[in-house]
Amino acid sequence: MSTMNISLPDALKRFVDEQVSQRGYGTSSEYVRELIRKDQDRQNIRNLLLKGAASAPAAPADDHYFEALRDRVRNARA
Repeated sequence: MSTMNISLPDALKRFVDEQVSQRGYGTSSEYVRELIRKDQDRQNIRNLLLKGAASAPAAPADDHYFEALRDRVRNARA
């Protein structure tokens, strides 16, 4: 694992320390890693939404579509 040092103003350092103690993180590094993972997830979701919005229209998601989806799930379990 690589190491990265960051500088924070005192107010942000206090905030991070509070989050670590109140939310059960073992270290400030764990807290920062979690924030970075959440940001990665957010960016991935945003990219997927943008890709979907830019794609050609598909069949409508109507009652028939959802019933067929339920059937596929039911059959996959069997």
